[in-house]
Amino acid sequence: MTVVFISYLVLLIIIVTYSARLSKTNEDFVLGGKKLSGYSLALSERATGESAWLLLGLTGHAYAEGMASVWVAIGCVTGVLLIWFFLSAPLQRYTEQTGALTVPGLFIKRFPGNDKKISSVTSLIIIFFFMLYIASQFSGAGKIFNNTFGIDPFWGMVLGAGLVTVYTMLGGFITVVATDAFQAILMVITSVVLPVVALFVASAHGVDLSGLTESHGVMTGPGGTGLFSAVLIINGLSWMFGYTGQPQLLTRLMALKNKKDVITGRRVAVVWTVLAYGGAFMIGLVGYQLMKAGLLGDVSAKLAADSEKIMPTMVMVLLHPLLAGILLSGAVSAMMSTASSQLMVASTAISEDFIESHGKIKLSQSQKLLLNKILILVVGTVAFLIGISLEETVYSLVSYAWSGIGAAFGPAVILLLFWKRFSLAGLFGSLAGGTFSTIIWKTWFAARIGLSERLVSYLVAFGLAVLLSLLFPDKKQENKH
Repeated sequence: MTVVFISYLVLLIIIVTYSARLSKTNEDFVLGGKKLSGYSLALSERATGESAWLLLGLTGHAYAEGMASVWVAIGCVTGVLLIWFFLSAPLQRYTEQTGALTVPGLFIKRFPGNDKKISSVTSLIIIFFFMLYIASQFSGAGKIFNNTFGIDPFWGMVLGAGLVTVYTMLGGFITVVATDAFQAILMVITSVVLPVVALFVASAHGVDLSGLTESHGVMTGPGGTGLFSAVLIINGLSWMFGYTGQPQLLTRLMALKNKKDVITGRRVAVVWTVLAYGGAFMIGLVGYQLMKAGLLGDVSAKLAADSEKIMPTMVMVLLHPLLAGILLSGAVSAMMSTASSQLMVASTAISEDFIESHGKIKLSQSQKLLLNKILILVVGTVAFLIGISLEETVYSLVSYAWSGIGAAFGPAVILLLFWKRFSLAGLFGSLAGGTFSTIIWKTWFAARIGLSERLVSYLVAFGLAVLLSLLFPDKKQENKH
């Protein structure tokens, strides 16, 4: 297993070395210079969108809650369909028209003369939430290395954070997309192979799988009734809203070259999502039944303390070391693909949006390139320090960051593309409303009332964006779509 994993790292280094040569300018480093295919961008978007959340967070949630977690899976799949079928083409066209390199850059192009205001607010939001998001990925790496190789979680985080930060620094967006495409394939292999093997093992040992349709968590599942069931369904489906505002995903859509690549990317994204989510969901359900039957060894106490270790545990117990090494690589890939993309978004938010609009000295392309690489190192280091100090689960951290970013940017992106009357006041209503409602609701109300911040903050942000746009319209309503 160790040999296979080392081989995976060597192959990753080869991909990084080759792809880094294609990143020659700052535009290449930030958005790929329109050199990437729709196939690669779709795989990159999917690998980036799911992260350690898919193979650790969702599998652990399905293990702990049973069929009740199906609404989370449905919500996420719906979100993927939403951005690829409704946002991809308009976003590709708008990017081509404006020449924007980042999501905040889209807003700056729409509302010229407000560069400093927009860049300051958007940069702070991205940095705040993405630090937590990246920290959750590094935490996921620590869990995987601890559960499989017995490495102390701290050193597992060091290894994972170091690998991601270094290869992101080397080649930027092109390198990240190239490694993402490779990692997306490994992730979907893991999501398909592991549940198939688990079902075969269960069948061979006569395990009663009728319990797969049960909900053994604290909430009533799909077949239940009452308030708990309604809240459960709403909270699960609310994951879809966040997809519309994630900069690390939207930049992949912005990098698409033409309509043909949009269609290709759409097909790849849909197939990948169905396979990966169906598999991850089954891993959690079947894993619970195998644990009850005693086929995973004496792990009930460990999994009771941290259900997100179910996937690594199943890999270690059920598979030959050769196959285990391949599937383990898929789990590490899930962390790396998202963390690398978020490092890119966070660093470019500082360099391309904040420093570019505030800086009095005009930087050359080579200076911008060097600045981006330095910022990636700084962001990665800070996220690592946050990661070792947090005790939240990967699922919880991702949910919080996903909500904040999605609610702040999602309504603004949709209204930017589809509503002519969207104004500067509406933009700041979305940014501020999404950010503060996420923090306030999560801190004081989510646990008491039961409704997730993912839903509440998005509705607040969307409502404020529309209301303020109507109350404070721009003097010159410009629409370049």
